[in-house]
Amino acid sequence: MIEAARFAEAAGEHGYSFYSGVPCSFLTALINHVISDRDIHYVGAASEGEAVAVAAGGHLAGRRSVALCQNSGLGNMVNPLTSLAGTFRIPLLLIVTHRGQEGLHDAPQHALMGAITEDLLSLMRVEHARFPAENDGLAAALEGAAAAQEASSLPYAFVVSKGSVAPTALEQPAPPVRGEARVERRDRASHLSRTAALDSVLGVLDPATAVVSTTGKTSRELFVCDDRPGNFYMVGSMGCAAGLGLGVAVCKPGRKVLVLDGDGAALMKLGTLATIGHYAPGNLLHVVLDNAVHDSTGAQATVSPTVDFAGVAAACNYRNVWSVSEPRDLAEAVTRGQELPGPNFVHVRMVPGSPPDLPRPHHTPVEIKERFMAFLASR
Repeated sequence: MIEAARFAEAAGEHGYSFYSGVPCSFLTALINHVISDRDIHYVGAASEGEAVAVAAGGHLAGRRSVALCQNSGLGNMVNPLTSLAGTFRIPLLLIVTHRGQEGLHDAPQHALMGAITEDLLSLMRVEHARFPAENDGLAAALEGAAAAQEASSLPYAFVVSKGSVAPTALEQPAPPVRGEARVERRDRASHLSRTAALDSVLGVLDPATAVVSTTGKTSRELFVCDDRPGNFYMVGSMGCAAGLGLGVAVCKPGRKVLVLDGDGAALMKLGTLATIGHYAPGNLLHVVLDNAVHDSTGAQATVSPTVDFAGVAAACNYRNVWSVSEPRDLAEAVTRGQELPGPNFVHVRMVPGSPPDLPRPHHTPVEIKERFMAFLASR
């Protein structure tokens, strides 16, 4: 059995200083410690896939990052592990519990995942090892993880058995005080295209702002409108742009961060709005471009017409919220959203459609990652 503080100290010696995850009883002691240790930054995620996105944002911002989950939640990580961390070569450290491990009496829902946990990691090409059972094994285990990540630039996982970490008390910080959001609604019947919306945003964008754009047509149009090193084009991992932007914003508090989301993508991980509102990064502006369809796959309708995005953002503790549908109102909202302490939110009503023969970004995912990281590291 190891001590949580000793693990965190040894991991810190390898640069791991940013954690995100969803609790499991097998991880109670470790999560208690990273929450309680004021030298470690922990973001409690609404879902395991969100935790991968948040941790990935931390990595892009220059922090070696750890994502923690129960193995039942590993299924929620499959998409961002393969299409985000795998595609962009983001070497996260995963700590995954082994509920349902052979020979362990456990709840019935863990039986199948317990039998396939390590096979699933291997199938996703995530190298892995058993979590060290004693403090003496920590150094070698972490050196092995770091060496594997250095060689592949891919995630590496420790699989944790029951009772691996000695009990640790929790010193939970006081929850933030809920604020009163200021909401302005200027949305009406819209004829705004995505291209016109992006032009309005880019026309008032601070050039030092880091931009994270959601997968599909949004990233493709942004690439055409204004390709710049400060753009991170999501080419997969639908729904993860907001979580990744949160990780960047938390780890780079001096850098303004703009997330360009879509209605379908935002709905896919709506819980991320609650996480953003709770951790309340003052440098984050979240813009949802809402055309009420999945435009990249044939314009199938989303459920957004019956969703009050502005009301959801206000309920989730965003500070300032705008709902707009005209270019002038959008430009004004983005201008003010960059000036006022955040997190801030802009909902944009648009019409479906995009330019014909829209190209994809011609940079490779690794090139997109590397130039974005260099941009974040610059003054």
